[in-house]
Amino acid sequence: MGRVVVDVMPKPEILDPQGKAVAGALPRLGFGQFTSVRQGKRFELEVDGPVTQEVLDAAAEAAATVLSNPVIEDVVRVADSEADAAGTIASQGLA
Repeated sequence: MGRVVVDVMPKPEILDPQGKAVAGALPRLGFGQFTSVRQGKRFELEVDGPVTQEVLDAAAEAAATVLSNPVIEDVVRVADSEADAAGTIASQGLA
């Protein structure tokens, strides 16, 4: 079974009150190094079998038409979760 991850974020010109609230709380909790926060959405789409380019293309189309509101949101990533997880672990030095 494969899994596709889709990340959707508010467009830069759209206000993000949730992100602003988190940004305000971080310094009070000892995380002063972060200057801005934007909160988005993550979708995980499971498929029978491997994640192929056709599956990624279909996920991108679903993201653009169903999973996001193109007036206020951008689809920022559509990726195979297996490949994505390996890259994330390696980039964090956890592998």
